[in-house]
Amino acid sequence: MSEKPTPAAPKKAATTNAAVTPTPPESTASEPATEPATEPTGAQGSGGLRVVVAEDEALIRLDLAEMLTESGYEVVGQASDGEQAVALVKEHRPDVVIMDVKMPVLDGISAAEQIGKERIAPVVMLTAFSQKELVERARDAGVMAFIVKPFTQADLAPAVDIATSRWAELKALEGEIVDLGERLETRKAVDRAKGILMTRLKLSEADAFRWIQKTAMDRRLGMREVADAVISQMPATK
Repeated sequence: MSEKPTPAAPKKAATTNAAVTPTPPESTASEPATEPATEPTGAQGSGGLRVVVAEDEALIRLDLAEMLTESGYEVVGQASDGEQAVALVKEHRPDVVIMDVKMPVLDGISAAEQIGKERIAPVVMLTAFSQKELVERARDAGVMAFIVKPFTQADLAPAVDIATSRWAELKALEGEIVDLGERLETRKAVDRAKGILMTRLKLSEADAFRWIQKTAMDRRLGMREVADAVISQMPATK
């Protein structure tokens, strides 16, 4: 008679507090650690990804396309202005877009905003150290990652990985939450929880999101509930 009450008690605890705090150090640190090691570095992480490049300076555009091809990406379109970039993205439906922040006809931020609104592909923005105010505008427009000029071939894969990972997170949140306002609030909470997990548990950004997503699925909770629990139970430390 004492056997049945015991499973019931842990379930209640798991839904509130225990589900979030005790499990991450062992389950997350061991499993995903093997995945990130292969994705960012080799051709496996980039191979097959289709890219549209948008840059008004021809030499930079050609160099960027060549670097991407050598890294295993497939460059399916090259644009010299923002309007052309949007048209190429709509035509080719690439996996990722890399575009300069300042371009003629239609600037990169406005182009990124149009691409983001139609949910076609994540945008990686080329920018410079002196363009901090533009970076803020680009984030508001939905840009997923940045590459700072001057860049090298080694800078490309990490930025693309971050952009595609954040894009997948956005899609997951959209699948869970229909209301736009609630989705934005959930994304803010998830981003804050990711930061805490990254600091406290030494996880990558992608692994922190996977942990939130997996915990939500395992406990049959929403990602917002898991994120709020992380924020309240594992406050960020400076």
